[in-house]
Amino acid sequence: MKQLLYFLFAILLSGGCSPDRPPVASVQIDELPPVYPDYVDVTIPATMAPLNFSVRGFGKVCTVFQTEGYTFSVCTSDGSLSIPEEKWKKLLAVGKGKQVDISVLVEDEGKWKAFRTFHIDVSTDPIDSYIAYRLIDPGYQLWGSMGIYQRELNSFKQEAILENRLTDSNCMNCHSFCNQDPDKMLLHIRAKYGCTVLIDGEKIETLDTKTENTISPLVYPSWHPSGKYIAFSVNNTTQDTHPVHRTEVYDKASDVVVYDVEKQTILTTGLLFSKNRFETFPTFSPNGKSLYFCSAPAVKVPGGLKELRYSLCRISFDPERGIFGSAVDTIYHAETEQRSILFPRVSPDGKYLLCTTTSYGTFPIWHKDADLCMFDLATGEQISTEEANSPDTDSYHSWSSNSKWVVFSSRRLDGLYTRPFIAHVDEGGILSKPFLLPQESADYYTCLTKSYNIPEFVKGKVKMNMYRFASRIKEGKNRKVSFRRVST
Repeated sequence: MKQLLYFLFAILLSGGCSPDRPPVASVQIDELPPVYPDYVDVTIPATMAPLNFSVRGFGKVCTVFQTEGYTFSVCTSDGSLSIPEEKWKKLLAVGKGKQVDISVLVEDEGKWKAFRTFHIDVSTDPIDSYIAYRLIDPGYQLWGSMGIYQRELNSFKQEAILENRLTDSNCMNCHSFCNQDPDKMLLHIRAKYGCTVLIDGEKIETLDTKTENTISPLVYPSWHPSGKYIAFSVNNTTQDTHPVHRTEVYDKASDVVVYDVEKQTILTTGLLFSKNRFETFPTFSPNGKSLYFCSAPAVKVPGGLKELRYSLCRISFDPERGIFGSAVDTIYHAETEQRSILFPRVSPDGKYLLCTTTSYGTFPIWHKDADLCMFDLATGEQISTEEANSPDTDSYHSWSSNSKWVVFSSRRLDGLYTRPFIAHVDEGGILSKPFLLPQESADYYTCLTKSYNIPEFVKGKVKMNMYRFASRIKEGKNRKVSFRRVST
């Protein structure tokens, strides 16, 4: 027995450290550690799951986490850290509103070496408890297996909301929530069983939204804060291969409409529904009295694609009478800026508007020059988003319910797959350095061959049973909607 205890003790000593007693470094390296994912100097909520990371290029690694009042260390023999959840939760609870110092020590050539300490700020601002997203293969013309999933942010738990294996492998897209409410959502089913699905608590309604007056079924959605209306675009969309960024998605025609949920009627006006302009990507303001959208002069595509640039526009909306204003205001002039602006989303507090800009075109998710762009709605001034953007694609985004966080899709890791990044928004509307949604394994994204599509914050878990959801869709009992132009 004594020999066995001596042997175990020798093994611990040979590792150079223990969770309670990290090694003493004999060499200081005046560089930040090569941690992956890059969590250096990010701001996180106090309820985020552990930021597991690896230190690439090294085997034995010991990392010390310290904030005022609490310290612990994690050691590993393969360079990949798995942070104990209970210790991490205590660290964030103690460090809320403070800074966490992270020191990385590595064994190299028989010596322990310490990199420069980096920091994580733990915000006092809460975050919604879930995000929802589609996981899809990055195909160019066809799709395979896909699903809409939800992820609890204070753990690594992911669950399916709906998977297309239950609906004969058809396409599903554009999931959207009313005021981030998990009990009030919609999504589209394409191809077989095609319909728009509305969920309100336990109620499931399927709609046939193609009319003789519209060029397509309903597409990109935005809920009115009352839940009584949903703005949509209708689009004639084409996807082509491209010699530089693999694929190009663009519209040959598009219009903006508003669906009256109670009357099952599509409403529009000539200012949103014209043949000489492409209107798309509508979004309501938080007070429900304005409708923002993107608009471009109609051009022949693909020949004129490089000249296709969208401006950011706004029209008033009267939710009591269901009518639109008589004039359109242009907030961002594409002709002046020589950029196309897309995906507008207003913060729930009404202070800021976040968009994506690119050099041209309708759909920027394959454009390397696509960047986030923020506006102060009180002043009309543009706010710097330099800290959040990257040299690769930064595109689709959504707000948390308290306007303090944004989640967006980025290809910055490898240029191939979109991954979800989260950034804090300070009092001046400045985005912090974003952090990659953490996973149980630091190498999770390296092995994942699916893209995260349309990340959306949700205030709780979607509880709708997936099999009941799929069964209702396959019934094919879709309510036909009507169409009506309204006067201003």
